[in-house]
Amino acid sequence: MEKKRILLVDDEESIQLLYREEFEEEGYLVDSARNGAEALAKFRENPPDLVLLDINMPGMNGIEVLRQMKELRATLPIILNSAYQEYKQDFGSWASEAYVVKSADMDELKAAVRKYIG
Repeated sequence: MEKKRILLVDDEESIQLLYREEFEEEGYLVDSARNGAEALAKFRENPPDLVLLDINMPGMNGIEVLRQMKELRATLPIILNSAYQEYKQDFGSWASEAYVVKSADMDELKAAVRKYIG
């Protein structure tokens, strides 16, 4: 069976390292991007099965990246992953499949990923 590809978009290197390790252990392929422009380029080059997307990033924020990705591929599961609870109320975040607040406990995030891509 072919491995599912996750595109991880986060400007924090420590988060990228942790998530890459955790999701590769779960059997996924993980591509990563540090900002919105890089994420959109990787999205076009190597289409992912799911996107884990931070919101608060320099340049283009995650809500804008989400909007552009959904315009290109409406059925793509995108999980917003932010340290900030208040973005849940942002109308732009409603287009995502899930909104998971960053935590040292990754069970909720892993469960959300499994829900959308197995």
